[in-house]
Amino acid sequence: MERPQPTIPVDGAEIRTRRKELGLSRDECAEAAGISGPYLSQLETGARRNLRPPTYRRLRTVLQIQRNDRRLLAPPEEQHGKDTHARHEGDPRPHPEDPG
Repeated sequence: MERPQPTIPVDGAEIRTRRKELGLSRDECAEAAGISGPYLSQLETGARRNLRPPTYRRLRTVLQIQRNDRRLLAPPEEQHGKDTHARHEGDPRPHPEDPG
């Protein structure tokens, strides 16, 4: 049995903020990223919180976010459902596309 493809937890509010900073409508952004407008809306509102890596890369490209920029990623407490005390203050959170 194949393992499901991993997903990347994202911060919907940050996606919306960056899209608006660039002056993109929801539909323009979604089309350029190869996703539907309703799907982007669900991401922005938090109804959906995870993207597959190829979709994350396309959205990041449309939003002009560099590969090592983590601002579209959900904060660690949202990623794991735990508080941030599990991570030492000041420790950088790993980027999901960085080799492990």
